[in-house]
Amino acid sequence: MSKSEAISWFRIQEMFRFQSFHMYGIIGTAVVLGTLATFLIKRYKMRDFQGNPIVFQPKEMSVPRYLFGGSIFGLGWALTGACPGPMFVNIGFSYWPILVAIVGALLGTYLYGAIRSKLPH
Repeated sequence: MSKSEAISWFRIQEMFRFQSFHMYGIIGTAVVLGTLATFLIKRYKMRDFQGNPIVFQPKEMSVPRYLFGGSIFGLGWALTGACPGPMFVNIGFSYWPILVAIVGALLGTYLYGAIRSKLPH
């Protein structure tokens, strides 16, 4: 992640300001490879290491729910300049201010878990 500069606050800000294609290229490549891998797993009925079939469970699509959740995630990503994976990579590079974002992410996750039963799902 560091070689691709995906952990860079500047690269993430460039993406949210539509100033650079760099991060869109990384994310787009991941989406294409994920789609291809999923297609191949389904096509060839692949199994996991224990020999169990890999099964994809269908999910109910609730557009408002995903729009709201994605907006909150994107807002946090834009404000902190970090998404969950790169946050921990930044710790490995001794970028200690990222701990503020990690604590915020953990508190947000805890809060969601605490009020989840009261939210419309």
